[in-house]
Amino acid sequence: MEWLNLAVRWIHMIVGIAWIGASFYFVWLENNLNRVNPRDGLSGDLWAIHGGGIYHLEKYKLAPPTMPDNLHWFKWEAYFTWMSGVALLCVVFYANPTLYLLAPGSSLSGLEGVALGLGSLFVGWFVYSFLCDSALGKRPALLGFILFVLLIAAAYGFSKVFSGRGAYLHVGAIIGTIMVGNVFRIIMPAQRALVAAIAENRTPDPSLPAKGLLRSRHNNYFTLPVLFIMISNHFPSTYGSQYNWLILAGIAVLAVLVRHYFNTRHNSHKYAWTLPVAALGMLCLAYVTGPAQMPRAPEGAKIDYQPLPGTAIGGYRHDEPRPEPAPAPVEVAKASPGVDFGKVHSVIQERCAVCHSAKPTSPLFSTAPAGIMFDTPQQIQQLAPRIQAQAVVSQIMPLGNITQMTQQERELLGQWIDKGAQTN
Repeated sequence: MEWLNLAVRWIHMIVGIAWIGASFYFVWLENNLNRVNPRDGLSGDLWAIHGGGIYHLEKYKLAPPTMPDNLHWFKWEAYFTWMSGVALLCVVFYANPTLYLLAPGSSLSGLEGVALGLGSLFVGWFVYSFLCDSALGKRPALLGFILFVLLIAAAYGFSKVFSGRGAYLHVGAIIGTIMVGNVFRIIMPAQRALVAAIAENRTPDPSLPAKGLLRSRHNNYFTLPVLFIMISNHFPSTYGSQYNWLILAGIAVLAVLVRHYFNTRHNSHKYAWTLPVAALGMLCLAYVTGPAQMPRAPEGAKIDYQPLPGTAIGGYRHDEPRPEPAPAPVEVAKASPGVDFGKVHSVIQERCAVCHSAKPTSPLFSTAPAGIMFDTPQQIQQLAPRIQAQAVVSQIMPLGNITQMTQQERELLGQWIDKGAQTN
């Protein structure tokens, strides 16, 4: 499964780079055409140098007098990106939905989670297409705002039943489906109609290229938010926060602002302010998601906590009872100069080292995920910041809480780290 994950992810990355690279290049090309006194029949041209060669590119207002024998179309990059993306969803989330897709204690079964995930892709496309074909299609700013609100609403809804990673990736999958739907259903038919009209010496229908242009512009602005979602699973401060849907909204706004500057800078730099605003926005997001801003129970506090049902190491579903009761929770240490590392070590070995070890005992992994191991006190101490981020603050680890880590145990780890993460 790990090698299948690697292969599909690599393919997805390769074809995604090809699609996004071509999209960015043609936007740049369109924005930098020399439109001063173009040759008859042209809307502009451009001279460029790359790789030791000089290129001369020309754009026709409509088409050349005679269509070329070889006309290159840009579509398979988009199609293969979507197909490999859906394959990646199947490998990572749908093959074991109770582990990676569903939030611990989710009211959905694994099959229901998969159905919701796949169904949301198609519902998202049809809602988007309906809005674009409505009167809103002639008011692009209002349409963009409504689409943004609907996508963030989807993120909020997903966060209630999916894991943080699952919620983010499904919002990204909805956007990706919209983007490839634009290519398949709108942009390519418009281009085929244009070529056919020219070949038949007919006047092309101007409404089709206009629709294609609108959808292409949407794809362009969707790109940076989708790229963030693709890498977000490496950053638990984003998807692991209880406000992950708001964080996604903030980053999406910043990404769209930055993209707008690069789309318009050929005319002027009046949107240059978006770059420092985006940088400041990222700093603000880093601050509000920092551990110091996250509430934590006082030392020695009694916490009335009932562990949520989770997948047991033996492979039981998250909504099935474990065959044996979970061990008694470790009590939170009272205020003292330090926290007993023996208790911390016991929690780490029971809840974390079953996967994160040189020889994992969990059947889910043959090697330690991401190479992180907690076999020795030195390794545990060195990785204390990651334990703080993933098990104490965001609480996204253990995955799906498969080892039934309790809130008292998380508090114990947090107190130990706060007091210096001592091992003696």
